[in-house]
Amino acid sequence: MSDLHPVVAEVTARIAARSAASRSAYLERVNAAALEGRPARGDLACSNLAHGFAGITGGDKQALRAVRKPNVAIVSAYNDMLSAHQPMDEYPSWIKEAARGAGGIAQFAGGVPAMCDGVTQGRAGMELSLYSRDVIAMSTAIALSHDMFDSTLLLGVCDKIVPGLLIGALSFGHLPAILVPAGPMESGLPNKEKARVRQLFAEGKATREDLLEAEAASYHSPGTCTFYGTANSNQLVVEVMGLHLPGATFVPPSTPLRKALTEEAARRAVALSRGEEFTPLGHVVDVKSVVNGVIALLATGGSTNHTMHLVAIASAAGVELGWDDFAELSSVVPLLARVYPNGGADINHFQAAGGVQFLVGTLLDAGLLHGDVRTVAGPGLDRYRREPVLVDGELVWRDGPTETLDAAVLRPASDPFSADGGLRMLSGNLGRAVIKVSAVAEEHRVVEAPARVFTSQEAFGTAFKAGELDRDVVVVVRQQGPQANGMPELHKLTPALGVLMDRGFKVALVTDGRMSGASGKIPAAIQVTPEAAVGGPLARVRDGDVLRVDAGACSLDVVVDPVELGARELVDFPPDAQSWTGTGRELFAALRRSVGPADRGASVFGPIAASHFVGLSNQEVSR
Repeated sequence: MSDLHPVVAEVTARIAARSAASRSAYLERVNAAALEGRPARGDLACSNLAHGFAGITGGDKQALRAVRKPNVAIVSAYNDMLSAHQPMDEYPSWIKEAARGAGGIAQFAGGVPAMCDGVTQGRAGMELSLYSRDVIAMSTAIALSHDMFDSTLLLGVCDKIVPGLLIGALSFGHLPAILVPAGPMESGLPNKEKARVRQLFAEGKATREDLLEAEAASYHSPGTCTFYGTANSNQLVVEVMGLHLPGATFVPPSTPLRKALTEEAARRAVALSRGEEFTPLGHVVDVKSVVNGVIALLATGGSTNHTMHLVAIASAAGVELGWDDFAELSSVVPLLARVYPNGGADINHFQAAGGVQFLVGTLLDAGLLHGDVRTVAGPGLDRYRREPVLVDGELVWRDGPTETLDAAVLRPASDPFSADGGLRMLSGNLGRAVIKVSAVAEEHRVVEAPARVFTSQEAFGTAFKAGELDRDVVVVVRQQGPQANGMPELHKLTPALGVLMDRGFKVALVTDGRMSGASGKIPAAIQVTPEAAVGGPLARVRDGDVLRVDAGACSLDVVVDPVELGARELVDFPPDAQSWTGTGRELFAALRRSVGPADRGASVFGPIAASHFVGLSNQEVSR
């Protein structure tokens, strides 16, 4: 292992210094709540305890009553509509049996909501997606609030679900916790072919039946979708943070190895709950593990959603992570993976090429990861170079690959696809934004063109079909931020924007909404903050204004005289609250009012929230 890269060391030290007070306060709470060596339920009054085991039968009931064995909480996001979560149906019974065999008990503590962005994409329900992360965090806290548990297994995979589970569990950071994944579905229709059919449909050259056939061939069975979006980014990032068992991330569902890993997670949760191996979650998620998570994301070209989710997760552990930290780390972390939309391969190809084990090994050897961290598998990240296998039915770990098996998909740090991670932060007179350039060709990284402004994906689609966008254009889609409408992902824009680019036009997107990992070849300045809904400069942009998106100079500007720009009336401000009803949206109005900005995690928790803007004038807000 090489010495730590000086920039990684500097960024880590800066985050640690910035977080000193908040991290110290968090650890003080964690350490005060820790109960080493005795079950938590031992402090319950008899009536409370009796309620806690009243519904249990057999030996588990006696064990709970005796207050001797550790009790593992199962918190699950299972439902059988999400393909990634459907395999978790059987997990609780496996976990309970394995916990008994390890000298513990397990109870299903609670379920959390789990929505599929693939189903709600472009629909009103998608406007609840980001808020669902914090609802999941609160639901996790409710599940763990009974003081019956000594450790936790968190069952979840997708988008907002894993961050929500982690944020909730970190509020019980005195308890050990392990994340338990389900694994990806088998490879189906290649992602590039799927994208091709989508573009043909956008042009009217393919039928709805053609499109449905392609989509069904891509998303075809239980397991995680195989492109490298937020779900698979979640899984890779949390393994490198030491929150999965080594090698657990991309093992397919319905295999003996997946079942063995799930059972081992239960046994490990029992072991971590007491004695020399006692390892509270709050001590695993620290400054170094957060930095490792960011580096894993950058090295693989992962989802831009994590510029919010990792900030929110870190905050829950008392760590103050910011967008500038992502940008500085991205400047020295090489891009080592090409997985769709950053390449033609899917996540199964990535795993076959060497997967997380090769990635961790090459980053450690290059001095780009902190090796001296605590993990759920024990001390040190070196453990994550190893991969799980079954030998005569027994789960063992062996040395993982030290060379890539497919250099078109996964490369060593000494021979990267590019010298930087491809995630950059833009700033200028329109505010700050994130841009992912790992899949954007060099010649498309600077776009200066007249703006066309929309406030919905539907209005954009109408203009595209009418031929109004057949020119060089910077498409602005505003009022899509956290406080406007919950910051939905704007994937409906991608096929049409791709068509415009393929027709030879210079095209870029600027939005205060999200694009996740699917922005692909289009230069997209996303998550613009301050958002238009709080009076950000994006609310002053007009059709025909020249916008410049420059990923090389890391700038985002409207080419308008500053005095004129400042004097303009804010358009569509504030957003129409009455229109945000139906599909349950009105139930989330309180979250919409209290959510914070994108660069602070777009969270309803913590001191930075939208309530900060209450009572300020439009001019004060926009500043």
